[in-house]
Amino acid sequence: MTQNDQQLMRSIRELFAVSFQVPLEEIYEDLAFGDIPQWDSMGHMEIMMRLEEQFGIEINAETISTLVNIPAIYDYLKKDKHA
Repeated sequence: MTQNDQQLMRSIRELFAVSFQVPLEEIYEDLAFGDIPQWDSMGHMEIMMRLEEQFGIEINAETISTLVNIPAIYDYLKKDKHA
């Protein structure tokens, strides 16, 4: 993983930690929807909104349903030219 890749992963994990008000150590790189109580359907929508805001992107409804774990979010942001 390059330094930019590591920074992107850390940014994602930090966004989750802040959004869900949990220590960063609880946000693993392979965390998935439902792994922690805060990542329920409402938590998922909050994460999507924060991703849009932080990375200056727009996530459509079809894509939202595919971004159900941190690796998928990482891959999506890595492909996006803004990340």
